[in-house]
Amino acid sequence: MNDDSRLSKAERTAKAREQARVIREAQAKKEKRNSWLIRGGVLLAAVAVVVIAALFIVQAQKNAEPIPAAGPVPANANAYGGVVLGKDNAVVPPAAAAGTVDKGTLPPAPTAAPTAATDLSAIGIANSGDGKPVQIVAYIDLLCPHCKAFEDSFGAQLKTWQDAGKATVEYRSTGLLDQYSTTNYSSRAAAAAACVANSVPEKYSAFLHGAFAQQPAENGPGLTNDQLKKIASDAGADISGCVDAKTYRPFVAYTTASATAHGVNGTPTVFVDGQQWSTGDFGAFATAIVDAKK
Repeated sequence: MNDDSRLSKAERTAKAREQARVIREAQAKKEKRNSWLIRGGVLLAAVAVVVIAALFIVQAQKNAEPIPAAGPVPANANAYGGVVLGKDNAVVPPAAAAGTVDKGTLPPAPTAAPTAATDLSAIGIANSGDGKPVQIVAYIDLLCPHCKAFEDSFGAQLKTWQDAGKATVEYRSTGLLDQYSTTNYSSRAAAAAACVANSVPEKYSAFLHGAFAQQPAENGPGLTNDQLKKIASDAGADISGCVDAKTYRPFVAYTTASATAHGVNGTPTVFVDGQQWSTGDFGAFATAIVDAKK
């Protein structure tokens, strides 16, 4: 039998009110507990955002740290900032080791934007001479979408000439587009390429292709150093220590400053046996020079 049947109407009303009060208090405690949990979650999320932002700021500051004016030249690269590829994309080492470069020894950049590069012999660009492969030199930037388009469009033809012994292709990777990155991505990527050229030159071409395949958008942070290391690792090169030490950032700074000092202010800027390609179909321009070679 329900005990409530023995209670008077007033007692039942009082009991119902007490039960309602207990329920209300329990609900209030639950809502208060949930409120604190929500506030705590919001606080933790805010702390996480601050920590992440701080990490980005620290990383950006590290990437923007001043780079020494002088530094070593990678093995298998020349003092102009170039890595030369021949048959089967094998790196052709320079005749003599370049040692070091110093940006402070370069002439100042032109005060007005030039329409063509100047004093090419001072940066190792010239007709290679009869009986020798045509010299193709390409100033590139791994952030530059036009450089990627150039490689996508003409890379196969360039390799055909390389494999036939008709031409060598020299890539000079620069930091000209650092202004379009919040982390100096162009210079960081070029320095990573230099690390590959130094230690595992047979993977240099594969690294360039991988970097172009994963090319980030302009006006952003670009790829991280770890992502650049991963591209190199996927190509078969371990460059972790070299990238972390910024070993070839001075070399890239020198290459970039040398380019601008000689009127190269955009990428891709390409020379075929000393002749600068400016407009029109590069394939037709280069083919005419290669076919005319004796």
